[in-house]
Amino acid sequence: MADCTKITPECPVEKTVYGYYPSLGGNAIFAALFTLCAIAQLVLGIKYRLKLYTTVVILGCAGEAIGYVGRIMMHSNPWTNTGFILQILLLIVSPSFLAAGLYLTLKHLILHFGSQYSRLQPKFYTWLFITCDAIGFVTQMAGGGIQASASDGKGSSKALDIGNKIMIIGIAFQAATMAVCDILAIDYTQRLYRRRSKKDYSPLVTSPKGPSAFTFYICCTTAAFVTILIRCIYRIPEMAGGWGSKLMRNEVEFMILDGCMIAIAAILMTVAFPGAYFPSIGGPAGNKRLGQKNQTEDDTLQLRGIQPTVLSA
Repeated sequence: MADCTKITPECPVEKTVYGYYPSLGGNAIFAALFTLCAIAQLVLGIKYRLKLYTTVVILGCAGEAIGYVGRIMMHSNPWTNTGFILQILLLIVSPSFLAAGLYLTLKHLILHFGSQYSRLQPKFYTWLFITCDAIGFVTQMAGGGIQASASDGKGSSKALDIGNKIMIIGIAFQAATMAVCDILAIDYTQRLYRRRSKKDYSPLVTSPKGPSAFTFYICCTTAAFVTILIRCIYRIPEMAGGWGSKLMRNEVEFMILDGCMIAIAAILMTVAFPGAYFPSIGGPAGNKRLGQKNQTEDDTLQLRGIQPTVLSA
């Protein structure tokens, strides 16, 4: 419906792509939440001098926030092309930045605990998986751009179909990349823990907040990874159903399987900020902070007459 620019008897909401007025309250909550996460990431990144991780996560959170602003615009006018383009592009691609932050985390965890237990060299966890993430990102952007340009009714249905298929490929590729990374991470964890059971293994002090805090950090990182993967899996059938499909027109499922999943990931990646719980991710500066913590603990043990354990690399 090329001439539709607002709701009229000739252009009812049922004829829009989503077929409903996006929830004002729900989308406003998500927009505010992602904005707060982006601000918190900036503050924490400056405090702990963590640049790359902070940058990609801020981009992801900011993109999500702007995407939900687009949906708020669609609440006022479901036919707005500007709001539609903002939300279709940014809500599709922004999780890629959060995934990139998790790939960076995994690389440094492997470097810290020992690359000899990994089937893949640590550098490839960033080069390989972030490259694949970028390919998925560009593919989704290309598909979303084609769809957005044709969504005003001036484009052909063929163009919409092509854009939809390209976007599905990008999302499926991203999900496959995360699945492979997940398999490698599980394999690494199993091999590491088999080593930990041997008598000659001495555990590393991993967090200035203590072992329980580091366990909390690992659990949060794992949960964030899982929620992003769930969102990617949800998006595949949603887009595969076609433009204006039944699944695409279900806002409740979208809010739960996309909005809530990415919101949980963003919150966990902010609450369990690696600069605070895993200083080694920050390189030499982070290792220095962790070394100071280790020295303090050793001094305490010596005062008690206990010989500190020699840490293995």
